[in-house]
Amino acid sequence: MSNGVTAQDEVARICQDLLRIDSSNYGDGSGPGERAAAEYVMASLHEVGLDPELFESAPGRANVVVRLPGVDPERPALVLHGHTDVVPAAAQDWSVDPFGGEEIDGMLWGRGAVDMKDMDAMMLAIVRQMVREGRAPARDVVLAFFADEEAGGVFGASHAVDTRPELFAGATEAISEVGGFSVQVGAGPDGQGGRRAYLLQTAEKGIGWLRLVADGRAGHGSQVNTDNAVTHLAAAVARIGAHPWPLRLTPTVHDLLEGVADLTGLPFDPQDPEGIDALVAALGSGARFVGATLRSTANPTQLSAGYKANVIPGRAEAVLDTRFLPGDEAEARRVLTELAGEHVRVEEIHRDVALEVPFGGRLVDAMVTSLLAVDPDATVLPYMLSAGTDNKSLSRLGITGYGFAPLRLPPGLDFPAMFHGVDERVPIESLVFGTRVLDRLLQTC
Repeated sequence: MSNGVTAQDEVARICQDLLRIDSSNYGDGSGPGERAAAEYVMASLHEVGLDPELFESAPGRANVVVRLPGVDPERPALVLHGHTDVVPAAAQDWSVDPFGGEEIDGMLWGRGAVDMKDMDAMMLAIVRQMVREGRAPARDVVLAFFADEEAGGVFGASHAVDTRPELFAGATEAISEVGGFSVQVGAGPDGQGGRRAYLLQTAEKGIGWLRLVADGRAGHGSQVNTDNAVTHLAAAVARIGAHPWPLRLTPTVHDLLEGVADLTGLPFDPQDPEGIDALVAALGSGARFVGATLRSTANPTQLSAGYKANVIPGRAEAVLDTRFLPGDEAEARRVLTELAGEHVRVEEIHRDVALEVPFGGRLVDAMVTSLLAVDPDATVLPYMLSAGTDNKSLSRLGITGYGFAPLRLPPGLDFPAMFHGVDERVPIESLVFGTRVLDRLLQTC
Protein backbone atom coordinates (compact mmCIF):
# COMPACT_ATOMS: atom_id res chain seq x y z
CA MET A 1 0.00 0.00 0.00
CA SER A 2 1.34 3.42 -0.94
CA ASN A 3 2.05 5.90 1.86
CA GLY A 4 2.00 8.83 -0.55
CA VAL A 5 5.81 9.20 -0.63
CA THR A 6 7.09 9.40 -4.19
CA ALA A 7 10.49 8.91 -5.74
CA GLN A 8 10.67 12.65 -6.28
CA ASP A 9 10.15 13.16 -2.55
CA GLU A 10 12.96 10.91 -1.38
CA VAL A 11 15.57 10.71 -4.11
CA ALA A 12 17.66 13.56 -2.64
CA ARG A 13 17.63 12.01 0.85
CA ILE A 14 18.70 8.63 -0.52
CA CYS A 15 21.49 10.24 -2.53
CA GLN A 16 22.69 12.15 0.54
CA ASP A 17 22.70 8.98 2.61
CA LEU A 18 24.78 7.17 -0.01
CA LEU A 19 27.22 10.07 -0.35
CA ARG A 20 27.86 9.92 3.40
CA ILE A 21 29.05 6.33 3.13
CA ASP A 22 32.76 6.16 2.30
CA SER A 23 33.05 3.37 -0.27
CA SER A 24 36.38 4.49 -1.76
CA ASN A 25 38.02 1.97 -4.07
CA TYR A 26 41.81 2.32 -4.16
CA GLY A 27 42.18 -0.59 -6.54
CA ASP A 28 44.46 -2.55 -4.20
CA GLY A 29 41.96 -3.87 -1.66
CA SER A 30 42.93 -1.31 0.97
CA GLY A 31 39.68 0.67 0.92
CA PRO A 32 36.67 0.26 3.21
CA GLY A 33 34.81 -1.84 0.65
CA GLU A 34 31.20 -1.55 -0.41
CA ARG A 35 29.57 -3.52 2.41
CA ALA A 36 28.12 -0.49 4.22
CA ALA A 37 26.61 0.89 1.01
CA ALA A 38 25.26 -2.55 0.11
CA GLU A 39 23.63 -2.89 3.54
CA TYR A 40 21.99 0.50 3.05
CA VAL A 41 20.61 -0.69 -0.29
CA MET A 42 19.39 -3.91 1.32
CA ALA A 43 17.58 -2.00 4.06
CA SER A 44 15.98 0.35 1.54
CA LEU A 45 14.62 -2.57 -0.48
CA HIS A 46 13.59 -4.64 2.54
CA GLU A 47 11.62 -1.67 3.85
CA VAL A 48 9.17 -1.88 0.93
CA GLY A 49 8.87 -5.66 1.09
CA LEU A 50 11.46 -6.83 -1.44
CA ASP A 51 13.82 -9.71 -0.72
CA PRO A 52 17.19 -8.84 -2.28
CA GLU A 53 20.30 -11.01 -2.05
CA LEU A 54 23.65 -9.72 -0.80
CA PHE A 55 26.76 -11.69 -1.70
CA GLU A 56 30.44 -10.93 -1.32
CA SER A 57 33.31 -11.71 -3.65
CA ALA A 58 35.78 -11.00 -0.81
CA PRO A 59 35.32 -9.66 2.72
CA GLY A 60 33.57 -6.29 2.43
CA ARG A 61 33.21 -6.42 -1.37
CA ALA A 62 29.43 -6.73 -1.44
CA ASN A 63 26.94 -6.91 -4.30
CA VAL A 64 23.14 -6.71 -4.12
CA VAL A 65 20.67 -8.15 -6.65
CA VAL A 66 16.87 -8.46 -6.68
CA ARG A 67 14.42 -9.32 -9.46
CA LEU A 68 11.15 -7.41 -9.95
CA PRO A 69 8.49 -9.43 -11.79
CA GLY A 70 7.13 -7.64 -14.84
CA VAL A 71 3.68 -7.32 -16.38
CA ASP A 72 4.81 -9.56 -19.25
CA PRO A 73 7.09 -12.29 -17.84
CA GLU A 74 7.45 -13.82 -21.31
CA ARG A 75 9.55 -10.89 -22.50
CA PRO A 76 13.32 -10.90 -21.96
CA ALA A 77 14.35 -9.22 -18.70
CA LEU A 78 16.09 -5.85 -18.34
CA VAL A 79 19.08 -5.34 -16.01
CA LEU A 80 19.06 -1.96 -14.26
CA HIS A 81 22.42 -1.66 -12.54
CA GLY A 82 24.73 0.71 -10.72
CA HIS A 83 27.95 0.52 -8.73
CA THR A 84 28.37 1.62 -5.13
CA ASP A 85 32.14 2.13 -5.06
CA VAL A 86 33.73 5.52 -5.75
CA VAL A 87 37.23 6.69 -6.58
CA PRO A 88 39.18 8.13 -3.63
CA ALA A 89 38.92 11.82 -2.75
CA ALA A 90 41.70 13.93 -1.20
CA ALA A 91 39.79 16.01 1.37
CA GLN A 92 42.38 18.81 1.33
CA ASP A 93 41.59 19.47 -2.33
CA TRP A 94 37.85 19.86 -1.80
CA SER A 95 35.95 22.91 -0.59
CA VAL A 96 33.60 20.62 1.39
CA ASP A 97 33.87 17.26 3.13
CA PRO A 98 33.84 14.80 0.20
CA PHE A 99 31.79 12.39 2.31
CA GLY A 100 29.56 14.98 3.96
CA GLY A 101 26.70 14.82 1.47
CA GLU A 102 26.06 18.53 1.93
CA GLU A 103 23.26 20.39 0.16
CA ILE A 104 24.50 23.76 -1.10
CA ASP A 105 22.57 26.00 -3.50
CA GLY A 106 20.28 23.23 -4.62
CA MET A 107 23.09 20.74 -5.26
CA LEU A 108 24.30 17.66 -3.39
CA TRP A 109 28.08 17.65 -2.96
CA GLY A 110 30.26 14.61 -2.41
CA ARG A 111 32.35 11.88 -3.95
CA GLY A 112 30.05 9.80 -6.09
CA ALA A 113 27.48 12.53 -6.72
CA VAL A 114 27.82 11.96 -10.46
CA ASP A 115 29.71 8.63 -10.49
CA MET A 116 27.35 7.10 -9.69
CA LYS A 117 25.43 7.38 -6.44
CA ASP A 118 23.07 9.80 -8.17
CA MET A 119 21.85 6.99 -10.42
CA ASP A 120 21.87 4.52 -7.51
CA ALA A 121 19.56 6.88 -5.64
CA MET A 122 17.24 7.29 -8.62
CA MET A 123 17.06 3.52 -9.06
CA LEU A 124 16.25 2.95 -5.39
CA ALA A 125 13.73 5.79 -5.23
CA ILE A 126 11.73 4.75 -8.29
CA VAL A 127 11.70 1.04 -7.40
CA ARG A 128 10.57 1.85 -3.86
CA GLN A 129 7.73 3.99 -5.23
CA MET A 130 6.65 1.34 -7.73
CA VAL A 131 6.54 -1.38 -5.07
CA ARG A 132 4.64 0.82 -2.60
CA GLU A 133 2.07 1.64 -5.28
CA GLY A 134 1.77 -1.97 -6.41
CA ARG A 135 2.99 -1.18 -9.94
CA ALA A 136 5.03 -3.69 -11.90
CA PRO A 137 7.52 -2.82 -14.65
CA ALA A 138 6.63 -3.70 -18.23
CA ARG A 139 8.95 -6.72 -18.08
CA ASP A 140 11.10 -8.39 -15.43
CA VAL A 141 13.77 -6.05 -14.11
CA VAL A 142 16.93 -7.34 -12.47
CA LEU A 143 18.03 -4.57 -10.10
CA ALA A 144 21.76 -4.84 -9.32
CA PHE A 145 24.21 -2.80 -7.26
CA PHE A 146 27.79 -3.89 -7.93
CA ALA A 147 31.10 -3.45 -6.14
CA ASP A 148 34.46 -2.59 -7.68
CA GLU A 149 33.47 -0.92 -10.96
CA GLU A 150 36.16 1.72 -10.45
CA ALA A 151 38.89 -0.96 -10.55
CA GLY A 152 37.55 -3.01 -13.44
CA GLY A 153 34.72 -4.88 -11.73
CA VAL A 154 36.70 -7.99 -10.75
CA PHE A 155 35.01 -8.07 -7.32
CA GLY A 156 31.70 -6.79 -8.64
CA ALA A 157 29.96 -7.31 -11.97
CA SER A 158 32.61 -9.66 -13.31
CA HIS A 159 32.36 -11.82 -10.19
CA ALA A 160 28.57 -11.84 -10.39
CA VAL A 161 28.58 -12.82 -14.06
CA ASP A 162 31.14 -15.60 -13.51
CA THR A 163 29.71 -17.11 -10.31
CA ARG A 164 26.02 -16.18 -10.28
CA PRO A 165 24.86 -16.04 -13.91
CA GLU A 166 21.45 -17.42 -12.89
CA LEU A 167 20.64 -14.05 -11.33
CA PHE A 168 20.50 -12.61 -14.84
CA ALA A 169 18.62 -15.48 -16.46
CA GLY A 170 16.53 -14.35 -19.42
CA ALA A 171 18.01 -10.84 -19.49
CA THR A 172 19.01 -9.48 -22.89
CA GLU A 173 19.45 -5.73 -22.25
CA ALA A 174 20.88 -3.49 -19.55
CA ILE A 175 20.85 0.15 -18.49
CA SER A 176 23.43 1.93 -16.33
CA GLU A 177 25.86 4.86 -16.48
CA VAL A 178 27.16 7.04 -18.31
CA GLY A 179 24.55 8.58 -20.58
CA GLY A 180 21.22 10.37 -20.65
CA PHE A 181 22.68 13.66 -19.39
CA SER A 182 22.05 16.92 -21.20
CA VAL A 183 24.50 19.22 -22.95
CA GLN A 184 23.97 22.56 -24.69
CA VAL A 185 24.91 22.11 -28.34
CA GLY A 186 26.21 25.27 -29.99
CA ALA A 187 26.14 27.27 -26.75
CA GLY A 188 28.22 30.38 -26.12
CA PRO A 189 31.41 30.43 -23.99
CA ASP A 190 29.28 30.79 -20.84
CA GLY A 191 27.33 27.64 -21.68
CA GLN A 192 24.16 29.60 -22.40
CA GLY A 193 22.07 29.33 -25.55
CA GLY A 194 22.24 26.61 -28.13
CA ARG A 195 20.06 23.50 -28.26
CA ARG A 196 19.64 21.06 -25.42
CA ALA A 197 20.53 17.49 -26.36
CA TYR A 198 20.74 14.33 -24.28
CA LEU A 199 23.64 11.98 -24.98
CA LEU A 200 22.51 8.36 -24.87
CA GLN A 201 25.44 5.99 -24.61
CA THR A 202 25.39 3.23 -27.23
CA ALA A 203 29.11 2.44 -27.24
CA GLU A 204 32.16 2.45 -25.01
CA LYS A 205 35.85 2.07 -25.68
CA GLY A 206 37.77 -1.00 -24.60
CA ILE A 207 40.21 -0.99 -21.72
CA GLY A 208 43.82 -2.14 -21.66
CA TRP A 209 45.80 -1.40 -18.51
CA LEU A 210 49.32 -2.41 -19.45
CA ARG A 211 52.70 -2.59 -17.73
CA LEU A 212 55.91 -1.69 -19.56
CA VAL A 213 58.93 -3.53 -18.16
CA ALA A 214 62.52 -2.68 -19.06
CA ASP A 215 65.42 -4.82 -17.87
CA GLY A 216 69.00 -3.63 -18.00
CA ARG A 217 72.40 -3.91 -16.37
CA ALA A 218 72.50 -2.73 -12.78
CA GLY A 219 75.55 -0.82 -11.66
CA HIS A 220 77.15 2.18 -10.04
CA GLY A 221 75.61 5.52 -10.98
CA SER A 222 79.01 6.99 -11.84
CA GLN A 223 79.79 4.45 -14.56
CA VAL A 224 79.05 4.44 -18.28
CA ASN A 225 76.04 2.15 -18.84
CA THR A 226 74.68 1.52 -22.32
CA ASP A 227 72.08 -0.94 -21.04
CA ASN A 228 70.24 1.33 -18.59
CA ALA A 229 66.70 0.10 -17.82
CA VAL A 230 65.53 3.63 -16.96
CA THR A 231 66.79 4.96 -20.30
CA HIS A 232 65.08 2.14 -22.20
CA LEU A 233 61.83 2.72 -20.36
CA ALA A 234 61.92 6.51 -20.66
CA ALA A 235 62.39 6.30 -24.41
CA ALA A 236 59.47 3.88 -24.73
CA VAL A 237 57.19 6.04 -22.58
CA ALA A 238 58.10 9.13 -24.61
CA ARG A 239 57.37 7.38 -27.90
CA ILE A 240 54.03 6.04 -26.70
CA GLY A 241 52.98 9.31 -25.07
CA ALA A 242 53.71 11.27 -28.25
CA HIS A 243 52.21 8.79 -30.72
CA PRO A 244 49.56 10.40 -33.00
CA TRP A 245 46.76 7.80 -33.04
CA PRO A 246 44.77 7.98 -36.29
CA LEU A 247 41.31 9.49 -36.48
CA ARG A 248 38.52 6.93 -36.98
CA LEU A 249 34.80 7.56 -36.66
CA THR A 250 32.82 4.53 -35.53
CA PRO A 251 29.11 4.39 -36.50
CA THR A 252 28.12 5.85 -33.11
CA VAL A 253 30.47 8.83 -33.33
CA HIS A 254 29.57 9.39 -36.98
CA ASP A 255 25.85 9.55 -36.10
CA LEU A 256 26.53 11.87 -33.16
CA LEU A 257 28.52 14.36 -35.24
CA GLU A 258 25.92 14.22 -37.99
CA GLY A 259 23.29 15.10 -35.38
CA VAL A 260 25.40 17.99 -34.08
CA ALA A 261 25.74 19.27 -37.63
CA ASP A 262 21.96 19.17 -38.06
CA LEU A 263 21.46 21.14 -34.83
CA THR A 264 24.13 23.77 -35.49
CA GLY A 265 24.29 24.10 -39.26
CA LEU A 266 28.01 23.35 -39.18
CA PRO A 267 29.31 21.24 -42.07
CA PHE A 268 30.13 17.58 -41.48
CA ASP A 269 32.77 15.90 -43.60
CA PRO A 270 34.15 12.66 -42.07
CA GLN A 271 37.43 13.33 -43.90
CA ASP A 272 37.90 16.85 -42.50
CA PRO A 273 39.66 16.80 -39.10
CA GLU A 274 39.21 20.55 -38.55
CA GLY A 275 35.50 20.34 -39.27
CA ILE A 276 35.19 17.39 -36.91
CA ASP A 277 36.98 19.35 -34.18
CA ALA A 278 34.49 22.20 -34.66
CA LEU A 279 31.55 19.83 -34.26
CA VAL A 280 33.06 18.33 -31.12
CA ALA A 281 33.64 21.82 -29.70
CA ALA A 282 29.96 22.63 -30.34
CA LEU A 283 29.08 20.01 -27.72
CA GLY A 284 30.30 22.35 -24.99
CA SER A 285 30.87 20.44 -21.75
CA GLY A 286 30.35 17.19 -23.63
CA ALA A 287 33.35 17.86 -25.85
CA ARG A 288 35.75 16.39 -23.29
CA PHE A 289 34.04 12.99 -23.42
CA VAL A 290 33.39 12.96 -27.16
CA GLY A 291 36.82 14.25 -28.16
CA ALA A 292 38.40 11.14 -26.63
CA THR A 293 36.28 8.84 -28.81
CA LEU A 294 37.68 9.95 -32.17
CA ARG A 295 40.68 7.65 -31.87
CA SER A 296 42.28 5.03 -29.65
CA THR A 297 44.51 6.42 -26.88
CA ALA A 298 47.39 5.29 -24.68
CA ASN A 299 48.40 7.44 -21.72
CA PRO A 300 51.37 6.70 -19.44
CA THR A 301 50.11 7.03 -15.88
CA GLN A 302 52.71 5.54 -13.52
CA LEU A 303 56.52 5.19 -13.33
CA SER A 304 58.66 3.10 -10.99
CA ALA A 305 62.43 2.55 -10.91
CA GLY A 306 65.43 2.59 -8.63
CA TYR A 307 66.01 2.95 -4.91
CA LYS A 308 69.08 5.20 -4.57
CA ALA A 309 70.59 8.15 -6.43
CA ASN A 310 73.91 6.45 -7.16
CA VAL A 311 72.58 3.02 -8.14
CA ILE A 312 71.51 2.24 -11.71
CA PRO A 313 68.57 -0.18 -11.29
CA GLY A 314 68.31 -3.37 -13.27
CA ARG A 315 64.58 -2.93 -13.81
CA ALA A 316 62.19 -0.07 -14.53
CA GLU A 317 58.42 -0.14 -14.98
CA ALA A 318 55.62 2.07 -16.24
CA VAL A 319 51.85 1.68 -16.49
CA LEU A 320 49.70 2.64 -19.46
CA ASP A 321 45.99 3.33 -19.56
CA THR A 322 45.00 2.40 -23.11
CA ARG A 323 41.47 2.83 -24.46
CA PHE A 324 40.82 1.33 -27.86
CA LEU A 325 37.94 1.86 -30.26
CA PRO A 326 35.65 -1.06 -31.11
CA GLY A 327 37.55 -3.27 -33.55
CA ASP A 328 40.94 -1.67 -32.85
CA GLU A 329 42.31 -3.77 -29.98
CA ALA A 330 44.63 -6.05 -31.96
CA GLU A 331 46.08 -3.19 -34.01
CA ALA A 332 46.51 -1.02 -30.91
CA ARG A 333 48.47 -3.77 -29.13
CA ARG A 334 50.65 -4.26 -32.20
CA VAL A 335 51.44 -0.54 -32.35
CA LEU A 336 52.20 -0.37 -28.63
CA THR A 337 54.56 -3.34 -28.82
CA GLU A 338 56.37 -1.70 -31.71
CA LEU A 339 56.61 1.64 -29.91
CA ALA A 340 57.87 -0.03 -26.73
CA GLY A 341 60.89 -1.30 -28.65
CA GLU A 342 63.17 -4.29 -28.31
CA HIS A 343 64.31 -3.51 -24.75
CA VAL A 344 60.83 -3.16 -23.24
CA ARG A 345 58.17 -5.84 -22.92
CA VAL A 346 54.44 -5.22 -22.59
CA GLU A 347 52.49 -7.09 -19.90
CA GLU A 348 48.76 -7.08 -19.39
CA ILE A 349 47.32 -5.90 -16.07
CA HIS A 350 43.65 -5.75 -17.01
CA ARG A 351 41.68 -5.72 -20.24
CA ASP A 352 38.05 -5.55 -21.20
CA VAL A 353 36.09 -5.36 -24.40
CA ALA A 354 34.90 -2.40 -26.42
CA LEU A 355 31.15 -2.25 -27.04
CA GLU A 356 29.00 -0.69 -29.76
CA VAL A 357 25.31 -1.26 -30.53
CA PRO A 358 22.87 0.45 -32.89
CA PHE A 359 20.98 3.59 -31.91
CA GLY A 360 17.61 1.96 -32.43
CA GLY A 361 15.24 -0.78 -31.31
CA ARG A 362 12.44 -0.98 -28.78
CA LEU A 363 14.51 -0.11 -25.70
CA VAL A 364 16.27 2.83 -27.36
CA ASP A 365 12.92 4.10 -28.64
CA ALA A 366 11.51 3.85 -25.12
CA MET A 367 14.45 5.76 -23.62
CA VAL A 368 14.11 8.52 -26.21
CA THR A 369 10.33 8.71 -25.78
CA SER A 370 10.61 8.80 -21.99
CA LEU A 371 13.11 11.67 -22.13
CA LEU A 372 11.13 13.73 -24.61
CA ALA A 373 7.90 13.19 -22.69
CA VAL A 374 9.48 15.06 -19.77
CA ASP A 375 11.57 17.48 -21.86
CA PRO A 376 9.79 17.86 -25.23
CA ASP A 377 12.03 20.72 -26.46
CA ALA A 378 15.18 18.61 -26.45
CA THR A 379 16.71 16.08 -28.80
CA VAL A 380 18.52 12.81 -28.13
CA LEU A 381 21.80 11.77 -29.78
CA PRO A 382 23.95 8.63 -29.46
CA TYR A 383 27.50 8.83 -28.19
CA MET A 384 30.46 6.66 -27.23
CA LEU A 385 31.90 6.70 -23.71
CA SER A 386 35.67 7.00 -23.64
CA ALA A 387 35.80 5.06 -20.36
CA GLY A 388 34.08 1.79 -19.42
CA THR A 389 31.13 0.48 -17.42
CA ASP A 390 29.91 -2.78 -15.91
CA ASN A 391 28.06 -3.38 -19.17
CA LYS A 392 31.34 -4.93 -20.32
CA SER A 393 30.94 -7.79 -17.83
CA LEU A 394 27.26 -8.28 -18.60
CA SER A 395 28.07 -8.52 -22.30
CA ARG A 396 29.68 -11.90 -21.59
CA LEU A 397 26.15 -13.17 -20.90
CA GLY A 398 24.92 -11.80 -24.22
CA ILE A 399 23.35 -8.75 -22.56
CA THR A 400 23.37 -5.54 -24.63
CA GLY A 401 24.14 -2.51 -22.48
CA TYR A 402 23.31 1.18 -22.72
CA GLY A 403 24.30 4.22 -20.66
CA PHE A 404 21.16 6.02 -19.48
CA ALA A 405 21.20 7.93 -16.20
CA PRO A 406 18.81 10.72 -17.23
CA LEU A 407 19.71 14.17 -15.89
CA ARG A 408 18.58 17.54 -17.18
CA LEU A 409 21.50 19.78 -16.25
CA PRO A 410 21.65 23.57 -15.98
CA PRO A 411 23.53 25.32 -18.82
CA GLY A 412 27.09 26.13 -17.84
CA LEU A 413 27.55 23.18 -15.47
CA ASP A 414 30.61 21.24 -16.63
CA PHE A 415 29.19 17.86 -15.69
CA PRO A 416 31.77 15.61 -17.42
CA ALA A 417 34.61 17.41 -15.60
CA MET A 418 33.24 16.23 -12.24
CA PHE A 419 33.72 12.54 -13.00
CA HIS A 420 36.62 11.66 -10.68
CA GLY A 421 37.09 15.42 -10.18
CA VAL A 422 37.17 17.76 -7.20
CA ASP A 423 33.95 19.19 -5.69
CA GLU A 424 31.74 16.61 -7.42
CA ARG A 425 28.07 17.64 -7.20
CA VAL A 426 24.68 17.07 -8.77
CA PRO A 427 21.60 19.34 -8.85
CA ILE A 428 18.64 18.03 -6.85
CA GLU A 429 16.31 19.12 -9.65
CA SER A 430 18.27 16.84 -11.99
CA LEU A 431 17.69 13.88 -9.68
CA VAL A 432 13.96 14.60 -9.57
CA PHE A 433 13.94 14.84 -13.37
CA GLY A 434 15.68 11.49 -13.61
CA THR A 435 13.11 9.71 -11.45
CA ARG A 436 10.33 11.00 -13.70
CA VAL A 437 12.07 9.70 -16.82
CA LEU A 438 12.97 6.32 -15.28
CA ASP A 439 9.40 5.85 -14.04
CA ARG A 440 8.07 6.27 -17.58
CA LEU A 441 10.79 4.08 -19.01
CA LEU A 442 10.18 1.10 -16.72
CA GLN A 443 6.48 1.23 -17.51
CA THR A 444 6.99 1.18 -21.27
CA CYS A 445 10.26 -0.55 -22.18
